[in-house]
This record gives sequence, C-alpha cells and structure tokens, in this order.
Amino acid sequence: MGHGMAKNLVSKGWPLVVLGHRKREPVEHLKSLGAREAATPRELAAQCEIVHLCVTGSPQVEATMRGEHGLLAGAKPCTVIIDCSTSNPVSTLALAEEAKAKGVHFIDAPLSRTPKEAEAGTLDTMVGAAPEVFARIEPVLRAWAGNVVHLGPVGLGHKMKLVNNFIAMGYAALFSEALAIARRSGLSVEQFHAVIGSGRMRSPFYDTFMQWTLAGDENAHRFTISNAHKDMRYLSAMANEAGAVNLLQPQVKNMFAAMEAAGQGERFVPMLADFIAGMNGLAPAGSKE
Repeated sequence: MGHGMAKNLVSKGWPLVVLGHRKREPVEHLKSLGAREAATPRELAAQCEIVHLCVTGSPQVEATMRGEHGLLAGAKPCTVIIDCSTSNPVSTLALAEEAKAKGVHFIDAPLSRTPKEAEAGTLDTMVGAAPEVFARIEPVLRAWAGNVVHLGPVGLGHKMKLVNNFIAMGYAALFSEALAIARRSGLSVEQFHAVIGSGRMRSPFYDTFMQWTLAGDENAHRFTISNAHKDMRYLSAMANEAGAVNLLQPQVKNMFAAMEAAGQGERFVPMLADFIAGMNGLAPAGSKE
C-alpha cells in the first residue's frame, strides 16, 4: 500500500523522502522517480513538513514515533504526521498528545481498498484531524486517495476504520461459513456463486473475496489473517472502552484467532473459506469435487 501511495505523491509533483528498509525494490523504484532516501525516522522527519506512516499497527507506529531516532526527535514544530495504519485509537490519542507537546500534529487517516487502488491513487481514507490541519493536508491526501472523508477530531479516523474492518471481516466470516454449510448440504461452490454472485448479496467485497475460491487468485484480496485478527482485537478493546454490547464481533474475531493459532496467519482473508471448510471435514473450498 505504501509504495503505491508514495509513487502517486512523487509522480504528481510532491517532493518525497522515503525511509530505507530491507525490501529494496520499492525503495529503489521510488528513488528512480525522484525520491530521496533517509536512514532513520528522525532523519526523514527533519527533511519533511508532512510525514506519512503506513505500517502494520500501533506497536510499529509507536516504535517509529518514539526514541532518539524516532520521528518526534526529528520533527520541526508544525510538522504533520499522518498515520495511515490501522491502529488502536487509544494509542493514537496518546501519540497525538505527545506530538502536541512538541508542537507537532499527529493525525489519523487510515486506508480502505486494496494495493490495486493504492497503485491507481484511488484509495479511500477516513481522517481524524483539526479542521485547519485537514485543510493543510487535504491536497496531499488527494494525490493518493479518490475518496477523502473528514470525520472530525483525531482518533475518529481509526475508530471508523475498525468499524469498517469489522463489517468487512464479518462478511468474510459469513461467506466462509455459508459456503461450508452449502457444501455440506450438497450444493457446489458454483451453485452458491450462481445465486449469491448475481443477487442483492453481491458486493465489491464479495467479488474480491470469492476470487480465491472461484479462480485460485490469491492476489485479488491481499489482506492477511494476522492483520484481520489484530484489527478485531483492537475493535474488541474499543468496544470495551465504549461500554458497547458486542455479541457478534467476538465470534468473528475468534474465527481469525483460530486460523492464526493454527499457523496460517500469513495466508490471506479469502482463505478463511478453506479453513472453515476443513473444520467441516471438507476439501479446500476451491477444490473441484
């Protein structure tokens, strides 16, 4: 996701500094387009007025922000740090306070859609930021996003992202279990798809999710089980903090927890259908029977 976003920024005329890491191919490609490379987050922040973070989750965000080589150590007053990760809102608000003490703005702008849209510059983003900060960064966001929604103060972006991912992972769990029930009852994957894929239950999520089961396409929906489980843990914490009654969400979380505990955390979300099929004594959902 980060490579596509950065490519769009530099290709559309924004001066870009990237943080070097072991995966050299995307870094070298961005450098070939005109980007410069920094060795540490501190070095990067010292050269930038606006910083994007696109990492796995809150532990990685915190590690990049804090410490003698972190972003906060190098950021100048009025720097804006945009966390595009799917993070824990509790951590987001704590980091925003730490940044504020240094005169730095820390805001949340998590992403929706896939690496395909990142490359095309048509991601969705939901933003938590003060109005004046949002006005300053909106042109930058629109370099890589097709849909930009300003929700309000810092923290609301990450809260909305977790709700969004709960709905998405709920669909994944529902489709996976429905497929298994259908197949145990004598219906084929093709029959399932002939009805669901042409009716009101069809959606863009269904289309990418089902590409693994229907065509063995693992690249259509590249979101890992471990990331899905992480997001559902964050949502559980958010619901507890809000005092919300969440009866369904723990069941969704535990489907991903079970698959990760089985050593399959690096597989992609559509492959949950295979895992649930196996629990039902069935071959992988994409197998021809």
